[in-house]
Amino acid sequence: MAITNVSSSSRVAAETGGGTSYRSAFVMVTTLFFMWGFLTSLNDILIPHFKHIFDQNYAQAMLVQFAFFCSYAAFGIPSGKVVEWIGYQRTMVAGLFTMCLGALLFVPAASALSFPLFLTALIILAAGITALQVAANPYVSILGPAQTASSRLNLTQAFNSLGTVIGPLLGGLLILGGASSVQNPKSLDPAARYAYNLQEAATVKLPYVAIAVALVILGLAIALFKFPRIDTTKDYRPIGEKKDSIWRHAHVVLGAVAIFVYVGAEVSIGSFLINYFNQPDIGGLTLEQGARLVPVYWLGAMIGRFIGSAVLQKVRTGTLLSLNAIVSCILVVMSMLTFGHIAIWTILLVGLFNSIMFPSIFTLGIAEMGPLTGEASGLLVTAIVGGALIPLAQGVIADRIGIHHAFILPVLCYLYIAWYGARGSRIIMPA
Repeated sequence: MAITNVSSSSRVAAETGGGTSYRSAFVMVTTLFFMWGFLTSLNDILIPHFKHIFDQNYAQAMLVQFAFFCSYAAFGIPSGKVVEWIGYQRTMVAGLFTMCLGALLFVPAASALSFPLFLTALIILAAGITALQVAANPYVSILGPAQTASSRLNLTQAFNSLGTVIGPLLGGLLILGGASSVQNPKSLDPAARYAYNLQEAATVKLPYVAIAVALVILGLAIALFKFPRIDTTKDYRPIGEKKDSIWRHAHVVLGAVAIFVYVGAEVSIGSFLINYFNQPDIGGLTLEQGARLVPVYWLGAMIGRFIGSAVLQKVRTGTLLSLNAIVSCILVVMSMLTFGHIAIWTILLVGLFNSIMFPSIFTLGIAEMGPLTGEASGLLVTAIVGGALIPLAQGVIADRIGIHHAFILPVLCYLYIAWYGARGSRIIMPA
């Protein structure tokens, strides 16, 4: 296969004239990572909030994550095509304005007290985030030398984790903290219970309107910013030559599976934390008290990504990925076999070792894909649908055997990730 090799870093450098444009573009894109981390982590607050308002079981409550992450399956690959069509920058802007629409839909959903409308808002919000992920992740990977791509992506993901730390803190304060003081709402008559639920649902309005305004401002800033031009989405092969396919590259396909199980494990743990800490034999905490501990999980991921960004300058990405996955597996098993503070802090500590997994899997998955980088990115982002399916499956398991032992599902996910880092990520060029 004769593909003209074009160095992305040299192409960018030729058109920007140096590293200054790298840094300013890097900073601008990093704000996007923060924003979608912030919004994604708010789901951990919405889950117990909606479970309380709509009187749901665990499986029904997990429909929040199911709706949100199914958007990745629906819009991931199409977003990859959009990147090829209109480029990275315009795709980012389109994603931000789509997210704004989803955030605004929270207002009528709360007024109508409609769970299906809330789910619709989440789908639209996640569609915009999908476009951002498909454009921003490979952009950061390509914006500089290939050998430090994983380090750069870990650094930007650290700011994504900063968003996931701040999100539950503000969400717990503004959404759960604004809840009514009624001790037993189920004892109310139907009319009073409906009024109570309307009051509870209304606590999401102000936060999501503020988010919509911030998204518009950020969208305009991205639209007006002069980004370095990157042409790796262009196909440089001679006309008439048979085109390559991402499906012929095992490290891409296996990487998509790794993204699927990683996001599923991470989201499953984060989604259940508040209800997990609420269990009498675990912590016996109120929902609001549990919400204060959730940021610790995401703070660990942020700290780990800053550390990982430095460590990955020296250590092979696959090796560090496997090591972190094995440690995460051990911590989850320890939480399942213990109670009280040990169970709480071992599950929270998983966040530290989750840290480098997504950016590491992503850079391993798109490695050496050249003009197929956009399509490979679209497939990997599509695999984020694991955040919809695995938490839902864990919710079904929790309803049957209890929340404590339902964490066996993330254990299996981490075992696969350990294998991918050690073996599955090796690049074997198709014949």
